[in-house]
Amino acid sequence: MASSVPGPYPLPESKFDLSTYWGRVRHCSEIADPLMLLTTEKQLEGARKIISSFRHGELKTTTPDFWAAKKQLDSTVHPDTGETVLLPFRMSCCVLSNLVVTAGMLTPGLGTAGTIFWQWANQSLNVAINSANANKSHPMSTMQLVTNYTMAVSASCGVAVGLNKLLPRLQHLSANTKLILGRLVPFAAVVSAGVINVFLMRGGEIRKGISVYDKNGDEVGKSKKAAFLAVGETALSRVINCTPIMVLPPLLLVRLQKGVLKGKSLGVQTLANLGLILGTSLAALPFALAVFPQYQGIEVTKLEKHLVDQKDQKGEPIEKVWFNRGI
Repeated sequence: MASSVPGPYPLPESKFDLSTYWGRVRHCSEIADPLMLLTTEKQLEGARKIISSFRHGELKTTTPDFWAAKKQLDSTVHPDTGETVLLPFRMSCCVLSNLVVTAGMLTPGLGTAGTIFWQWANQSLNVAINSANANKSHPMSTMQLVTNYTMAVSASCGVAVGLNKLLPRLQHLSANTKLILGRLVPFAAVVSAGVINVFLMRGGEIRKGISVYDKNGDEVGKSKKAAFLAVGETALSRVINCTPIMVLPPLLLVRLQKGVLKGKSLGVQTLANLGLILGTSLAALPFALAVFPQYQGIEVTKLEKHLVDQKDQKGEPIEKVWFNRGI
């Protein structure tokens, strides 16, 4: 993000009003814009220079070039490290990266082997995205990463396989109800494992705290309470994000397979499934991301005692601090 560029002058958070949900939706639409995947390193270097000139008072007003530079950095660069996030794990690539694995998980008639493979693929992608975009106050060791990854994959596969084994035993349900519930098994697996995934991958933040900053971007200290809030909101946003993507397409596909897709080839049905997932993902992602602000402010009185009564570099009392929630 542009906030990773140092300087004495604070940056405007967005050209939209982030205190409103609709403002955050419009802001997240820019961050998740797939066209940002075309941004080159040369363009990023130019964007850093523009943002740096603003943060050092050389650029006095927010110009169209300033907002374009901020959009490029916000969608491509990690807010804590300033490093370019690997392309498949950027928010601008989120829809495309998840399209194939989501389609795989929602494929009707998967056996046990197919269910395990696609749940493994999905959780592997989630772990990579979590690791690439998490708050970097406390980097994870390789051993922690491997352990948490193994537990997240085990939880995902266990829930999916367990529910698939349970459904045929529910004799009191009609065939149509079993069909619908069967299509929703991937959703249940992804939700439960996704929440576990976030808390496992970012458990170190809750134990040790994350960095919080004053309005000028200077670190004030570390807070466990801010960390719990950041991780909890991220886990909830994952549930909100995957709900429309993993509920609407399979239910719509069931309806279409009884109508216009009835008797159509597997290829046509697969394309229809991909289209439903892609359309729902593009429409739902900004609304899900906007539920909670990524760079979030909180009053110091709601945090630990050691953060209260501190002063900034100008000697003014710090009443509010900010932290990166991560994604």
